[in-house]
Amino acid sequence: MPTARIFQHPKNAMQSGRARTDAWTLEFEPAEAKKPDPLTGWAGSGDTRGQVRLEFPTAEAAIAYAEREGLAFTLIAAPERKLKLQAYADNFK
Repeated sequence: MPTARIFQHPKNAMQSGRARTDAWTLEFEPAEAKKPDPLTGWAGSGDTRGQVRLEFPTAEAAIAYAEREGLAFTLIAAPERKLKLQAYADNFK
């Protein structure tokens, strides 16, 4: 039985925007290890499910899809946002 991960992307630390952080992603776990190609040396495998990434508007929609398709899944909770509120005047104390 294929297994999948359902998770929500955290905010990118290098940018201030929060685009695409509200969508939930279903991603399949790798079924086989990657091995180097003898000709090019690039890592690859015969598992094509590793290329599939599905996005859902809510976690419930992703869970419903996984249950409907008979997938075992792991739900990874979204990380908590921690706000560090600071006044500009605090820099001069």
